[in-house]
Formats: sequence, C-alpha cells, structure tokens
Amino acid sequence: MLSLKLYYAIKPLIPRQIQLKLRRLMIRSMLPSCKDVWPICQKAGNAPEGWAGWPEGKQFAVVLTHDVDTARGHEKCSRLVQIEEELDFRSALYFVPERYSVSADLRHDLTSRGFEIGVHGLNHDGKLYESKEEFQRRAARINRYLEQWQCSGFRSPAMHHNLDWLGLLDIEYDASTFDTDPFEPQPGGMQTIFPFWVPRKEGTDGYIELPYTMPQDSTLFVLMREEGIDIWRKKLNWIAKYGGMALLITHPDYMDFEGRSERETYPVEHYIELLRYIKERYEGQYWHALPREVAGFWFERCNHLEELTIPFFRSTIVSETKIEQICGSRA
Repeated sequence: MLSLKLYYAIKPLIPRQIQLKLRRLMIRSMLPSCKDVWPICQKAGNAPEGWAGWPEGKQFAVVLTHDVDTARGHEKCSRLVQIEEELDFRSALYFVPERYSVSADLRHDLTSRGFEIGVHGLNHDGKLYESKEEFQRRAARINRYLEQWQCSGFRSPAMHHNLDWLGLLDIEYDASTFDTDPFEPQPGGMQTIFPFWVPRKEGTDGYIELPYTMPQDSTLFVLMREEGIDIWRKKLNWIAKYGGMALLITHPDYMDFEGRSERETYPVEHYIELLRYIKERYEGQYWHALPREVAGFWFERCNHLEELTIPFFRSTIVSETKIEQICGSRA
C-alpha cells in the first residue's frame, strides 16, 4: 500500500515515455518467473461446485469490455462499437466521469444500440483506495453517477480493488479483479475464470465479481509489443476447454484506427482478428453476454444453490479465507 502511494505521488513527475520504458523492463524481467501463472494459471480452471453450465447449454462465455481512460479514447468509441456491430458483438464501455467530459448523447446512443455502460473510477488518479475515508468520500460521488447513468457495474482504474470497500457502491457487479496477472499493481489474482459472489458486511445483499480472464491489450501490445494475437488465442482456447468466462478488457485509447502507427497504439485489426477467431472457431459454442447479464445469471445461480443448501463460498470457488485476504489487502 505504501509503495503504491509513493508511486502515484511521484508518477506526475515522470515523463510518460520513461514510465512505459520502466514498465516494459519490469515485465521483461518478470516473464521467466511467471510462465507457470501467466497467461494461464491452471488452478483457475477449476469449475465451481455444483456447476451446471452456461445458459443455452453453451460451452463457455464471452464478455467484451472496454476501459475508456481518456478523452482520446472517448472520441474513438463510436468507431469501435461500429466494428463490433458489424461482427454481431456487443460490449460494455466504462467511462471515467470526472477526468473528461462524458457525452450524454454517446451514452444514450450506446445503450439504445444494445451496449452497456459502466463507471470506471472517478478521476483515474490512483488515489481511490488511498484510505478508507477517501474511498467513502469518492464512493458517494460514484454512486451518484451510477444512478444518473443507470449503471449496474463498476471497474476501478488500474485494477485496484478492496472487495470489502467496494460493497459501499450501489452496484450489482464489480469488474476490478482478474484470474491471474502478475504485472498489475496488485498482482496475483482470484485464481478463477468464473464469476463469484461477494457478501457485504452490512448484511445486505452482496454483489457479483467478474474477473477479467484474457490478457489486457495494453499489456500485450503497448508494453510487451506483441505483433500478433497468439497469446489471446492461447488463453481463449484454454478458457473454452475448461468452460469458463472469457472476459476481455481493451482500451479504445490505444487502438489505431487510421494505420498511423503512433506511439502507445496498436492496430485495431488485432481486436478484429480476435473477434473473427471467436466467431469462426467457436461458432454456436459460446454464450455472448454483457457483464450485467452474466451478473444476473450468476446471482440467480447463487440463490438457487443457497436453496439447495450448498454453501456460497464452496460453490463459488473463492474461499472465505481468500475473500478476507482480498478485502484486507488494501486496508
């Protein structure tokens, strides 16, 4: 926690290109020791107890999400969703309400076309979890945006998370964790490619946690400078084999739609290639759903399992001890 505070205190003083160079060096040095846990953590493939499968008898789930980190990314959203529509996909886009101006017209257009919107932090300044008092102060404002935008989901910037504190938000689901990603500020992961239930300590209904399970585009193409989607394909095939949830985070901010090969961007064709691969390789085998739909399905599943007296934590993989560790990891 102290190291994160220090990092975000000095981050504005470090030129962006130096930040990227340092992160690239860090990942390069870590890769050899992480080969057994990234991009695949074998433990994450264990299905929950009592698992009866996805809706419609599908083999696995596909969930597409986008973090819109900057005004530049906001400007690219329309082109991005047009690509998805042409390939018969829909996604969820998470906006940062107080970092740039979020267009009401864009939000309404997206939802009217079957896309989902969510809240992505508040300022994207790395200080949301600085203290519980700060989180509580910002949570009140986040809740106002959740209500105003009629959102059911939230994702923290930089994948910071404290599952206990997140219970202060008026959400049906959170999407601030991952199955495995040693390169994140809070490394490790939930070690599951399935959603899970998180109780609220106040005794009210809990919320569903949706970990991302596919490597982020920023990691692959901006930091690791991968030239193709082999790692995406490898992870998707593994998730499909184990019947999990392939939840992907991409950033329109980093997508190059013009073929300009600008710094910190990658060709949008990589994303298009992945979508086509999903459609062609797994036609008829996957349940393509929005995050809120997956959360609704999992909530009903938890209720059904509770009626059958299967303990919540055993049925959702993530143990009570693990939850306590996660909740306390940033306290």
